[in-house]
Amino acid sequence: MARAALIGAVVLGLLAAPLVVGGQPAGGAYRVAWLAPAPNADNLGALRDGLRALGYVESGNLVIEPRYAEGRGDGLVGAAAELAQTRPDIIVTDGSAAASVLKRAAGSIPVVFVSGDPVGMGLVPSLSRPGGTMTGLAIVSTELNVKRLELVREGLPQVSRIGVLYEPRQLTTIVPPIEAGARALALHVTRLPARVAGDIDTAFATAVRERVAVIVPAASALFHAEKRRLVTLAAKHRLPTVYENRAFAEAGGLMSYGPDLSDAFRRAATYVDRILKGTRPAELPVEQPTTFELVINARTAKALGLTLPPSLLLRADRIID
Repeated sequence: MARAALIGAVVLGLLAAPLVVGGQPAGGAYRVAWLAPAPNADNLGALRDGLRALGYVESGNLVIEPRYAEGRGDGLVGAAAELAQTRPDIIVTDGSAAASVLKRAAGSIPVVFVSGDPVGMGLVPSLSRPGGTMTGLAIVSTELNVKRLELVREGLPQVSRIGVLYEPRQLTTIVPPIEAGARALALHVTRLPARVAGDIDTAFATAVRERVAVIVPAASALFHAEKRRLVTLAAKHRLPTVYENRAFAEAGGLMSYGPDLSDAFRRAATYVDRILKGTRPAELPVEQPTTFELVINARTAKALGLTLPPSLLLRADRIID
């Protein structure tokens, strides 16, 4: 009877225990590292949401360990090396720069990236067969950067001079296609480099001095992390700005066009889950977004004294009144 009672108690205990889909490793919690140029609560929060939906619980079977470049003399390189030494179970990156340094620093540690062109950057040999230890989601940043120029031409046809805000690492990869697209649209480009967050203020001051009419930031994890700084500076200098995704428009930016990055980082959680359960990154094809959204902030347009054409407003997926 005692043995039967003990078995019954164990069964009842198992039935009452919460179901954890992700499971728990023998040594304790899974360690998921996060590497980014600067803190970005939106993207990290979306990853956390995705992992939570899959049954991973922080302070339970999951520990997330963030590292950032900001405030470090050695930037992302030092942060990546530090992470690699701690040997996490997996590393998730926010942006192309973080993924690039981990290509050299991570060794055998699996990496899930949300990046620009991972093939062009040499992160993986192909989207369908990534090989190696890296996989994730590819944001088609080059084409989208050029598409935003077309929105400038359509929405602000009187504009002839634009400023392209970019990180110096993008000078040979991202900037040339933007400048070629600008020439095709009869737009003159002023280059506005920004290596760290503090350079963004200088870049806007240069734009004002050079009589730039519109700012178009290149897609960048740094700029996304600093979106409130960008939006504030654009409003201060009364510079219409076309951004990479709706988070900027929701923060007060004039206009954005691109994929839903929050959805991308929630999707990244499924890669983390599958790799923690034993799937090799080489077996997981890199995903690309299939939908893109145009968001216009009508309040900001009014504050800037702009009247956007009805054709553009009709195409918007969302208008913020």
